[in-house]
Amino acid sequence: MYKFQLSESLVPAQDDDVVLETTVGGLLRDMAGQRPDATALVEIDMDGEVGRKWTFSELLQESEKLAHALASRFETGERITVWAPNIPEWVLMEYACAFAGLVLVTANPSYQAAELRYVLEQSGSVALFSVSSYRGNPMAEIAQTATEGLNAIRETVNLEDKTALFRVDGGAPVLPTVAAGDAAQIQYTSGTTGFPKGAVLTHRGLTNNARFFARRTNSGPESVWANFMPMFHTSGCGMITLGSVQAGCKMLIVKLFEPGTVLRMIEREKVTALLGVPTMLVALLEMLQHEKRDISSLEIAISGGSMVAPELVRNVLEKFGCSFATVYGQTEASPLVTQHYPDDTVDDICNTIGQPMPQTSVSIRSIGGNKVLPIDTVGEICVKGYCNMIGYNANETATADAIDAEGWLHTGDLGAMDSRGYCRITGRVKEMIIRGGENMFPAEIENVLLGHPLVVEVAVVGLPDDKWGEIIACFVRPEPNHEIDPQDLRAFCRQHLSPQKTPVVWRTVRSFPLTGSGKIQKFALRDAYLAGDYG
Repeated sequence: MYKFQLSESLVPAQDDDVVLETTVGGLLRDMAGQRPDATALVEIDMDGEVGRKWTFSELLQESEKLAHALASRFETGERITVWAPNIPEWVLMEYACAFAGLVLVTANPSYQAAELRYVLEQSGSVALFSVSSYRGNPMAEIAQTATEGLNAIRETVNLEDKTALFRVDGGAPVLPTVAAGDAAQIQYTSGTTGFPKGAVLTHRGLTNNARFFARRTNSGPESVWANFMPMFHTSGCGMITLGSVQAGCKMLIVKLFEPGTVLRMIEREKVTALLGVPTMLVALLEMLQHEKRDISSLEIAISGGSMVAPELVRNVLEKFGCSFATVYGQTEASPLVTQHYPDDTVDDICNTIGQPMPQTSVSIRSIGGNKVLPIDTVGEICVKGYCNMIGYNANETATADAIDAEGWLHTGDLGAMDSRGYCRITGRVKEMIIRGGENMFPAEIENVLLGHPLVVEVAVVGLPDDKWGEIIACFVRPEPNHEIDPQDLRAFCRQHLSPQKTPVVWRTVRSFPLTGSGKIQKFALRDAYLAGDYG
């Protein structure tokens, strides 16, 4: 724990650890040299059963083989989209792209055609690596629709077709030299324009951030990490995957989060550490009441991605019998900004998001004025350091809006800092909705609904929810003298958006509360709904 007595809301970068000039591929190569025969990766299938396994040396060998295959087909610096659930091939692609000097673009396996096409086009991807289907989503069919007419896409590859995946065109080339400051990934995150923005992240940012995370969780060679966080998130492919390899420990990659199978896996595989959004931990606690399992191997449970309720913290501490930590971050910061320590007090865990990570400056700044505020004063949480993204892909305006002239990344989150440097979140500057730890973008949903022939105006807002943190509500003004069935709107949404983006609360309005400039007052809609004015 850092010992501060601050008078203003600014923690300068702490040098208790160092920023190393590491790369994603270099991490695996280093650990394969140190612990070649130790188990690195274990596949957990849809039923929670153990599948394939790799030692660090085997994982390196297969990743390098794939890297040579990719390098024979793609030029250094080209972008490759991976659109798949948590499978070992995702991990192989992460390391192989790093070795081959390719930029990995991540995509949510629940995407529908329009969403996938947007990511492919905006990122400038030249290939799509995917699977046939996942949880009823016909991904092969969607991929065909999404890539139709995209001349930049040279390959669409099934990750589970080893012949296609490892195909070498001509002789296997020499792999390029990859630098720590090179782009490693593009991850798509929130945007106020109605579409996600692609944060370009470096090898240096991802690798060091994951190492700091692993060290603050006291992870080591004997640790066993369960990775059921989506690999298209920085939590799954960054914090856990790259943290585990630097700790030299085993990582279980879990294809599907299902509470009962996860509890059985914890018992069977002696899992010591897990990270999950609050809804996941709530589901595990509920299942544990009905299905008693020996989870005494757990040493730490970590949560973040949305507000972590004090009741959840206390229940995990009691029922899991392990320590608990809250993490806070955002994709643009690779992603971790603050984290608790395993020995923090229950009060701090329940009411704060921890202290800043090593080598990471954090400040609370005034909205508009961009001045550092006194302690215990609410303002915008800002971050500066090695972890900050290069910028938003092909979007200089958005990059300039996010990172100021002094290098501070403006998170869009409201928070405060106490004299010890412990932070708390109080709200969001942006209108982003966080449902179950996943960012939802109201403008994206609104743009879809405005395509409905009977919708004149629409406003999407987040409503508080005990299970999900927030749920999505939609207020619609239809054409005069028309009514719209919410089921029709829901079906229309599902044609264009993944399930989690589809609103669950629907209300028809005849007029909206407006600002003086004619903009819809979303906070007024939200407050009126919570007061019962909309039924």
